[in-house]
Amino acid sequence: MIQPSISKTDTRMTKAVTPQEQLAITLRYLATGETQTSLSYQFRVSQNLISLIIPETCSAIYETLQPIYMRMPRSQEEWRKVSQDFHSLWNYPLCLGALDGKRVLLQKPAHSGSHYYDYKGNFSTIIMALVDADYKFLYADVGTNGRASDGGVWNKCKLKEDIEYEEIGIPPPANLPNYDIQVPYVIVGDDAFPLQKYLMNPYPGNDQSNEKHIHNYRLSRARRVSENAFGILSSRFQVFNKPIRTCPERANMVIQACLVLHNMLRTESRQDYSPPELLDQEDIQRRRMVVGQWHDHQHNALGDLQVIARRPKRDAMQVRDLFCTYFNNEGSVPWQNEMALLH
Repeated sequence: MIQPSISKTDTRMTKAVTPQEQLAITLRYLATGETQTSLSYQFRVSQNLISLIIPETCSAIYETLQPIYMRMPRSQEEWRKVSQDFHSLWNYPLCLGALDGKRVLLQKPAHSGSHYYDYKGNFSTIIMALVDADYKFLYADVGTNGRASDGGVWNKCKLKEDIEYEEIGIPPPANLPNYDIQVPYVIVGDDAFPLQKYLMNPYPGNDQSNEKHIHNYRLSRARRVSENAFGILSSRFQVFNKPIRTCPERANMVIQACLVLHNMLRTESRQDYSPPELLDQEDIQRRRMVVGQWHDHQHNALGDLQVIARRPKRDAMQVRDLFCTYFNNEGSVPWQNEMALLH
């Protein structure tokens, strides 16, 4: 599929590296995180050439596969399908995705000053992603410098603008199932994101009523898809095991290629790529959490974003309270009281 984009012509002096070899070098790098020097010995290609092959092939992978495997919904029917999946799989109605952000550590970029210097004292770039109910990335914003918080990145994100200006076909507010009250379609995130009418986060603090604990559990149950998606990504693409040793622009190409390959493998080779034991899961029958095997893998180059407290708007708090009331009445599930205690 990517051969036309990366094919090179032989010269009278040298024979070009074939597209198959370029792809093999790139996939080996993404899957193992090996150094370019190590790859040069394995494939008998110079390190300088490998440093050009990897970003070019990553770019070709993303440009070719993104329209097929990482296309964001653009119509009300497509968004309703996403929402139906969240309701049937995770018991969260009118949900359009789980929002999460990760810092990807980099070697210090040349002449960057403190531009990529984050709050933990590392240099990083940021992934902001929306994940569907099947652990696939619907949308990803890659490349914001590491100084920003979750909310700061979100405020600059194209997805936020598209939602607020109603440019991506999100359906109008609808009734919750078996509940005669309308609420907007929402996305779910953690407490690093600002509460909005269309963006739900948990009630803050530990000293909460039982009803609010139930709400936080139900939101966490839906949001776990984003944690598992990044867990699968970091365990299968070991380039995230340590800081990426390249410039931010090329690192962004590497990240985008990994995201779209993740979606392709979840679609085409689910059982081999991400078997159930790899994921964090709930054992509803025994009322316990089962920790996924992705936690056993190193992911030293992926980190969480900074939490910054904000005062939410009243209309956003009212929407969250409606979901809270629903989850404690018509929308309750039999196991939620016991499982909420684990959270």
